[in-house]
Amino acid sequence: MKILAIGAHPDDLEISCAGTLTKMKQAGHDVVLCHASNGDKGHYVIPAEKLVLIRQEEAKQAGAVISCPVISLGLKDGEILSESEEARSAFIDLIRSVQPDMVITHAPNDYMPDHVAVSKLVFDTTFVATLPGFSNRYPFALKVPALFYMDNLSGIDFQPTIYVDVTDTFETKLNMLRQHQSQLVWLKEHDNVDIVDFVQTLGKMRGIQSGCKFAEGFIQHMVWTRPNAVRFPV
Repeated sequence: MKILAIGAHPDDLEISCAGTLTKMKQAGHDVVLCHASNGDKGHYVIPAEKLVLIRQEEAKQAGAVISCPVISLGLKDGEILSESEEARSAFIDLIRSVQPDMVITHAPNDYMPDHVAVSKLVFDTTFVATLPGFSNRYPFALKVPALFYMDNLSGIDFQPTIYVDVTDTFETKLNMLRQHQSQLVWLKEHDNVDIVDFVQTLGKMRGIQSGCKFAEGFIQHMVWTRPNAVRFPV
């Protein structure tokens, strides 16, 4: 199975679903990581142009931990709009080039505008990418992929319908997250949060809810035309 995970920023996937992506990779599935924005505004000190290069390298190193390719759509941090023609075209190109069976992304009610916009863009373009009359750089997608939402930060207003036991892959998840050194600093300064401790705490909470040490939670988007009977491949 080909799985495409799409986060708004470099580090979002590591925070919310890297344990599951690791299990999918270990099970032999084809896993592709994508971040929509270039992360150019996520630091108080490092200038934008330099930060883009740093975050690209951090994302690449995180993907290398589990031998997964990493794609950046290069949109500006904090400026992702679901109705933007540039963004929609980039997402359609992504879906058509990867041809995923399953997509994992942010929930529609996540905590910040880029996350919400990416959720809407993924929902819209995974369908539009299948329309032959919508011309773009790549041939149309052959199917509308199954769609799953990863946990909101801190789990607020998110009740998982799927729990994945990531106890065995949690250290790998943290290793991937620690590749984003610029963001460990930024999140501490901007949000007053130790993101590694934050991720451990949420993982423990989802683990308590599902009877294991560490877990990640997901919700499947259940609508007609999407393969609702698909089995979560872990």
